[in-house]
Amino acid sequence: MKLQPCATPSYKQDCELSIVIPCLNEAETLAICIDKAGSFLKGENISGEVIVADNGSTDGSQAIAKAHGARVVNVPIRGYGAALMAGINEAQGKFVIMGDSDDSYDFTALSPFIAKLREGYELVMGNRFKGGIKPGAMPLLHKYLGNPLFSKMGRLFFGSPIGDFYCGLRGFNKVAIQRLNLQTTGMEFAIEMVVKSSLNKLSITEVPTILSPDGRSRPPHLNTWRDGWRTLRFLLIFSPRWLFLYPGGTLMALGLLLMLWLIPAQRQVSGIAFDIHTMLYAAIAIILGLQMVAFALFSKLFAISARLLPEDERVTSALNVFTLERGLILGVMLSILGISGSVYAFIAWEKTSFGPLDPFQIMRITIPSLTFLAVGIQIVFSSFFMGVLQIKHK
Repeated sequence: MKLQPCATPSYKQDCELSIVIPCLNEAETLAICIDKAGSFLKGENISGEVIVADNGSTDGSQAIAKAHGARVVNVPIRGYGAALMAGINEAQGKFVIMGDSDDSYDFTALSPFIAKLREGYELVMGNRFKGGIKPGAMPLLHKYLGNPLFSKMGRLFFGSPIGDFYCGLRGFNKVAIQRLNLQTTGMEFAIEMVVKSSLNKLSITEVPTILSPDGRSRPPHLNTWRDGWRTLRFLLIFSPRWLFLYPGGTLMALGLLLMLWLIPAQRQVSGIAFDIHTMLYAAIAIILGLQMVAFALFSKLFAISARLLPEDERVTSALNVFTLERGLILGVMLSILGISGSVYAFIAWEKTSFGPLDPFQIMRITIPSLTFLAVGIQIVFSSFFMGVLQIKHK
């Protein structure tokens, strides 16, 4: 099927939909995907185009795409995300629908996507779990563990309404997605689009989508464990709250409660004695927990400054309260408290003519004192570093 090229100014102005298909050596299935996409455009009387974003195919995929009326965009940077972003940037349509070139998605069944886009939704995701996954279309590990787990993490971490984070068939408003400044060039691109759309409060919805076994004779480009780890890493890095703040805050709170519980005397629980050795672990928990909380703030500030994440009102409010000056005051006060306790311990040692001390008594003073001193110094330097991260720049 020969498609009308999006070359003339008048056509560019009228073009409503661009169907973008990433490609890397997909000669077996590319033609049928293009023909189905073209059939959909003609059948629905939609002014549109089919773009093949080729990632350096060596099997003649480019010639096949041109022969079937698609516009080929050559993408020298390797990667699923790089190919798609190049195709999206070249698209003439107001709306873009992207889908894989392995014939696992039916390009003649795009009506629900275009309907939702016309309603004003900025991102319309396919949901294969609602539409149906045909036998052999998805590995069991992906179907029952990987995809549900990562989708649940995405909903928890980012408040996303999406139930199928990895679905490769999705439609969106081109301008809205370009504003997200998507950066990843690999398979993480699919996750980044959903995460940033959720964080930037784009209007998002889902439509049922059927997944069929792909039509290729070769294995897919995906690697279960490698790409699974890359997804997990991406989700954690883009959520400093869950990576640093919540674990660090919990660790610090538990350490502080445990230390306060042990300062007065040894404690017995079910015949087990907890004493200064446990207090030492509590001190380490406080220090490590504070470091993790500081990393959460550093990461968030850097990501906002680099426009990787949108502005966060909660962070802004916290920084209005915890200013550099207040951080310095708090850090100095805790340091003074720690030094005072250390001086008290030194005086107690002096009274014994610098002889042996009862460790169970003196450590109840020195462990909290050194903890306060270390925490105070950490807060002082963390406050300065946050001040550096908040410097306005072009």
